[in-house]
Amino acid sequence: MQSSEPTVRGVVGVDGSPSSYAALGWADRYARSVGGVVEAIHVWDTPSAVGFTGPAIDPDFDLEQARERFAAELDVIFAKERPPGLREVIVEGDPSETLIRASQGAELLVVGRRGRGAFARAMLGSVSQRCAQHAACPVVVVRQETESDPAH
Repeated sequence: MQSSEPTVRGVVGVDGSPSSYAALGWADRYARSVGGVVEAIHVWDTPSAVGFTGPAIDPDFDLEQARERFAAELDVIFAKERPPGLREVIVEGDPSETLIRASQGAELLVVGRRGRGAFARAMLGSVSQRCAQHAACPVVVVRQETESDPAH
């Protein structure tokens, strides 16, 4: 007989930064401890897609290459043994808005403390800060562990 309890769903933003990898590892450990699943979301945003110039297409962007790169990153993180409940999602859009939208119905949103976009962060505020302020569920902000970290 199957349980009628809903599965705990955690959402984590992965942008290729060490901090986002730490967040993914944290989300995976949490999901395993509660019998939940992890939705790993990689969001890309074309910086000039909004603004005076109108929509733009990055000639160097290839969705298939992005999928392959994301899969390779996950292989490294999980040593080619993906967690059973891992769902991989690649989305075009604003990272903050996408993660906030994905937080609907999730029990937890996990983000890294620092991502890749220093210029965008300076102009718009950090993704982690915006998610913490606007997500529909609790948010965990994970910082990257370093060798100088006494807790490492």
